[in-house]
Amino acid sequence: MICETCGKSFSYPSHLLRHKIHTGEKPYPCETCGKSFNQLSCFNLVRIHTDEKPHPCETCGKSFSALGNLTVHKRIHTGEKPYPCKRCGQSFNQQGALGRHMRIHTKTSLFSGSPASA
Repeated sequence: MICETCGKSFSYPSHLLRHKIHTGEKPYPCETCGKSFNQLSCFNLVRIHTDEKPHPCETCGKSFSALGNLTVHKRIHTGEKPYPCKRCGQSFNQQGALGRHMRIHTKTSLFSGSPASA
């Protein structure tokens, strides 16, 4: 299955159907705030209004509204850092932390005018 607009390929028709970024279609509105979502899975974000947190951490008891947030949280307890920097080898427990770290490698040195080698 291929998106006729951007050429992106999908393994399943349902994934192509879910890919509605070009049409701007957002058929899943939140009944509380009116915000609409393009995927049903994003619609689950309405838990922010109810403060529902059905995913507890078995180690410390902290609960999360989204399973993905619990998965990231568990890395605090396990020490898992699955996102290594390809430039220096330092690893991070979140992809966003790696992205912020990468800026140190792309900064231009104020003195030499060349990219930092750190």
